[in-house]
Amino acid sequence: MSQHKEQFIKIFTAIFIGILVFAISLTIFTTTQASLLGLIALLVALWTNEGLPLGVVSLLPIILFPAFSILNTKATTVNYAHPIIFLFLGGFLLAIAVEKTGLHRYIADKMLSLFPATPKGIIFSLAITSGLLSSVLSNTTTTLLLIAIALFITDNLKLKMRFALAIAYGASVGGILTPIGTPPNLILLGIMQDKGMEIIPFLQWVMMVATLVFVMLFVVASLLSIGVKDIDVTLSSTKSDLDEKQKKVLFIIAGLVGLLLLNAPLKPYWDGLGLSEAGILLGCGLLLYAPPFNILDWMEDKGKVPYRIMFLFGAGFSIAKAFSATGLADEFASYLIVLTQLPPILIILCVAALITFTTEITSNTALISIMLPVIYAVSEQTGLNATLFMMIATVCASYAFMLPIATAPNAIAMSSGVVSIKTMAKYGVILNLVGIGLIVLIAEFFWKGIL
Repeated sequence: MSQHKEQFIKIFTAIFIGILVFAISLTIFTTTQASLLGLIALLVALWTNEGLPLGVVSLLPIILFPAFSILNTKATTVNYAHPIIFLFLGGFLLAIAVEKTGLHRYIADKMLSLFPATPKGIIFSLAITSGLLSSVLSNTTTTLLLIAIALFITDNLKLKMRFALAIAYGASVGGILTPIGTPPNLILLGIMQDKGMEIIPFLQWVMMVATLVFVMLFVVASLLSIGVKDIDVTLSSTKSDLDEKQKKVLFIIAGLVGLLLLNAPLKPYWDGLGLSEAGILLGCGLLLYAPPFNILDWMEDKGKVPYRIMFLFGAGFSIAKAFSATGLADEFASYLIVLTQLPPILIILCVAALITFTTEITSNTALISIMLPVIYAVSEQTGLNATLFMMIATVCASYAFMLPIATAPNAIAMSSGVVSIKTMAKYGVILNLVGIGLIVLIAEFFWKGIL
């Protein structure tokens, strides 16, 4: 079968799936809402079967949403300039500088000397390191800083893929360990404060989720370690001393980490500096072009910037905006009220599954911003424990592992070029189901007695 014919079949299949979802949705929702669901199905199908390049598919909402009267062009395109996109850009500029100067080789030598030099040992070390770092730093920043190191360790593409996923999944898993680990956590605390609810103390939060985090890190590393036992990893040694350019990059990274830590709020003890995290990351990235650093050169390095992933973020934020604009969020709220007639553990399961799999097709930050007020409204109307269900939703929003659009770490792993969407979906669906099961059990038998 020719390449063009195969591509045509993939596109036709995606269109068929979109039309089918539209037809089914039309029996429940309005024409506009059904159109949105059909278009989302089309986009997800094209992202998954790679019928069109990732960047091309990610730009389609700019054409399709206005064409189907879902959002106008201005309301759609503004999502492609979201602050998170520039946070990603700044972090990736740092990652490019790390790789360009060879700093990742030096860091890899130091880090891997602490763990067994086997594929399984490296996978566990990357997942754990990523998880712990992302509990205090942005999971986006953590993934960007570690991904270049993971890709350097081996030339084996099978291992590169698993190392990249270990970092991405580890960052998502560890991001919930503290209230400051990932944006959805902070959104939850902000909404709780706005609603006059009692804020979950920092240490109580950590104690509540620690078991979930460490069990999930073990599951992630164990799953990715299957089938790598017989693969040899030869670690090349590097010189022990840093050169001038590496010291400059390390200085910027150290300054970035320090600034991010000072900027992070530690309620009720510290309000943070109040600076934009996107501005901090982008500022540090742009410093690499300026004296006295002069590490990056625009003409030389511009091709390394993954613009397609930036477009992917834009598509995710556009979908989230469309959910709100078309009233689909309110429709989902009405169906959630129906779920409250189920036994409590089944309600927890339904909420966990709904948030986890919905997050796969949109930004977790955008989704949780929409769904937390919905869940609070449902709880107020039905007498359910609002804090418990909002906490479940917040955690599940970070535990979506199937598609690159779901979380920033997934997108960064995809941008590395060693992870295909099919591979991510294969591992991700297993981790989604394991994560849902663990969250349901912990929420039912542990969180209920605390919240």
